[in-house]
Amino acid sequence: MSYELVMYARTASCPYVRTARRVLERENIPYREILIDKDPTAEQRVIAWTGFKSVPTIIVARPGEDLPFEEPAPLAGESPRNVDRGSMITEPGEITFENWLRKHGFLK
Repeated sequence: MSYELVMYARTASCPYVRTARRVLERENIPYREILIDKDPTAEQRVIAWTGFKSVPTIIVARPGEDLPFEEPAPLAGESPRNVDRGSMITEPGEITFENWLRKHGFLK
C-alpha cells in the first residue's frame, strides 16, 4: 500500500510551515494541506494530537484519509516540536524533517 503526506497548517505565516513547504517543493514530494483555521474538526484533531494548535503537524496517511496510518507515539508531556512520533512529526527542523521523510520512503 502506498501512503501520502498530509500537512496540517494554517493561513497565517509560520516559519515551520515555510520550512516544510520548502523541503517538500524542493524535493518534489506531493502532499495535501489542511488548514486548521478553516476547518474546526482539523483544529481539534491537531490539539488532541499535540496539546496545541501546532503547525505544521505532518502525518503519513492512507490515500485520501486525514488520520495517521498508525497511532503516533505518545508525547511524554514534552513539547511536540521536532519530535519524530512515527507516523507524525510536528514543527520539524529541516534536517529532522528530511530524516523523517527518508524513514518513510518519501526521500532517498
